[in-house]
Amino acid sequence: MNDTEYLLDVRGLKVHFPIEKGILLKRRAGYVRAVDGVDFRIRPGEALGLVGESGCGKSTTAMAVAQLQTPTAGQVLLDGRDLAALSPQELRAARKDFQIVFQDPYSSLDPRQKAADIIAEPLRIFAKRGIITMDDAEIQSTALSLMDRCGLSASFATRYPHEFSGGQRQRIGIARALALGPRLVIADEPVSALDVSIQSQILNLLKDLQKDFNLTFLFIAHDLAVIEYFCTKIAVMYLGRIVETADSATIASNPMHPYTKALLSAAPLPDPAKERSRRRIILKGDVPSPSVEHRGCPFRERCPEAMDVCALSAPVLKPVGEGHEVSCFLYGEG
Repeated sequence: MNDTEYLLDVRGLKVHFPIEKGILLKRRAGYVRAVDGVDFRIRPGEALGLVGESGCGKSTTAMAVAQLQTPTAGQVLLDGRDLAALSPQELRAARKDFQIVFQDPYSSLDPRQKAADIIAEPLRIFAKRGIITMDDAEIQSTALSLMDRCGLSASFATRYPHEFSGGQRQRIGIARALALGPRLVIADEPVSALDVSIQSQILNLLKDLQKDFNLTFLFIAHDLAVIEYFCTKIAVMYLGRIVETADSATIASNPMHPYTKALLSAAPLPDPAKERSRRRIILKGDVPSPSVEHRGCPFRERCPEAMDVCALSAPVLKPVGEGHEVSCFLYGEG
């Protein structure tokens, strides 16, 4: 497959945080391997869902892709350009092509700014730096238009964040992310802090915006039902690594990695009869510490299908079908 077919190409991404001991004479005692060699690609117009338990490295991956966290190693290629290799000036200019929607709409908005000013702020900053050409009237008009497109009345333009509900605040955050006309939107658990009744509204809004603006999404979530509804492809993450990736229908109907099977078995089914009859997979133990360097497969201590070879070396992602990759010795020696 030609690399130019992908808008986002993440290769060997690692984010390790140093552990230091001592009060005065600090010494390096190890690393927390939050992200430990992640690879994935997203075509223009696709939505890739990154799913896994809390603490598996999903949000750190999102922050590294958005260049809000400096990667320890690896490449983040947006349309062929390595974002991590850009100068600060080049990166600022490139940010109009990728934006982020944060998880918590309560803390991601400036409480001292009015709604329209929050949405207009990226436009004002980029216009001041000469990256885009817009006057104040155009900026204000664009902000009001985005408010309307995201389901907010223009009469709310002069309200402050504390005067909005959680769902309305997230709509402001989405409108702000779209202000610069990005090609890639990184959505870091955008509905997890919202009431269930509001989640579907925000997901439907994002789906509509994806069609209208031809957006590409990296969508982070721990809820498989949300991921399956919104995303065309799914990447399952465990302890800083991707263990399985395929299109949403394949993951739902034919999961192959034992961890993916366990995640799916924990998701409730709307049909009570099917819910009662299916086999629930209960994983033993807890997620291992990312501060410990693991030999072999990182999932082997909890895996119900672990083999001797799993303790000797770590499996790598390999194709098991069209567009389906799995990191597991059950499907060959990797």
